[in-house]
Amino acid sequence: MSTSQENAPLTAAEVAKNRVTASAPAGQVKLFEPITLRGLTVKNRIWLSPMCQYTAAEGVVNDFHLAHYTARALGGFGLLIAEATGISPQGRITPGCAGIWTDEQTEAWARVVTAVHNAGAKFAIQLQHSGRKGSAAVPWAPKTNVSVTDAEGGWQTVGPTTEAFPGLAAPHALSTAEVEAIPAAFARAAERADRAGFDAVEIHGAHGYLVHQFLSPLSNTRTDKYGGSAKNRARLVNEIAEAIRAVFPAVKPVFIRVSASDWLLGGLTPEVVAHVVAGLKARGVDFCDTSSGALLPAPIKAGPGYQVPFARVIKTDAHIAVGAVGEITEADQAAEIVENGDADVVLLGRAALRDPMWPLRAAHDLGVKVAWPVQYERGAFN
Repeated sequence: MSTSQENAPLTAAEVAKNRVTASAPAGQVKLFEPITLRGLTVKNRIWLSPMCQYTAAEGVVNDFHLAHYTARALGGFGLLIAEATGISPQGRITPGCAGIWTDEQTEAWARVVTAVHNAGAKFAIQLQHSGRKGSAAVPWAPKTNVSVTDAEGGWQTVGPTTEAFPGLAAPHALSTAEVEAIPAAFARAAERADRAGFDAVEIHGAHGYLVHQFLSPLSNTRTDKYGGSAKNRARLVNEIAEAIRAVFPAVKPVFIRVSASDWLLGGLTPEVVAHVVAGLKARGVDFCDTSSGALLPAPIKAGPGYQVPFARVIKTDAHIAVGAVGEITEADQAAEIVENGDADVVLLGRAALRDPMWPLRAAHDLGVKVAWPVQYERGAFN
């Protein structure tokens, strides 16, 4: 794939033109075949994308999260990735975001993990540091894309430099020593995730948050060992992966979520990100959750499956299992992505908010027989 803007991801019309209908016999639709990463086997290739719910108090998840995640597990998703979860108070995006830096938070997550497992799904957690995009208002606040005050539960944000994300307060520029301490915080969070019973952890390296801020030359203009060359800009995420892998059980996989493109000239491209992901694979990362954008406002060419070409580049160049995400809404569309080898897994976001039982509906549409929860068998499609 070219790095030029002219050869950006396919438009919605281009994707639709290239679509075919997946109509394999029952048991032969790859979307519903299991996938194994290290010691973890997931029953299908339909996973829940991590989506913030902004509903935790002091980082502690509650009954809402229990209901939210259990519903999707009952609905047939093979693996759920829990929302961006702060590795520290400053790692959250908003005061309502989940955390995993205290015993109380860990125990609250353990309750949700048990429910998800009992409902038949595997469960991963996305470990997050928001960087300069933290201390923000929740999406339903009267004003959005603004920083909240200390009185509203806000905090001093941090970043590679003092340059602010548009609309938010200026961050504190992390010193070299402060950056060096971040991998250990991710490792402690991974240890807590294991203690809570999660089957995998995902490093959030996308959407303009701290790891992405260090990776992109548009936001990282540092001159120390964490800035400058692509190798130096990737140093932080490499150290995070190494720190997590040193403490996380060898049988459990580690994921990375990336923004494969900044959608801006001079920013990250799929080929550059694939090189970073290849380095992470060598450090024990097993799966790449492939998204794009959100470092800065950008003209994104969105449409059905618009990020699938990014996943294909990373899968091909980095030789790693990948997931595709972004406007994947139809069963045949999802099946085709996996069947064609564009991605090993599809991750659903908004479609899963609309329909917690999307995988069961997709199985019916594709002619695949799957087990329903016994309590819901009366409602199964005929």
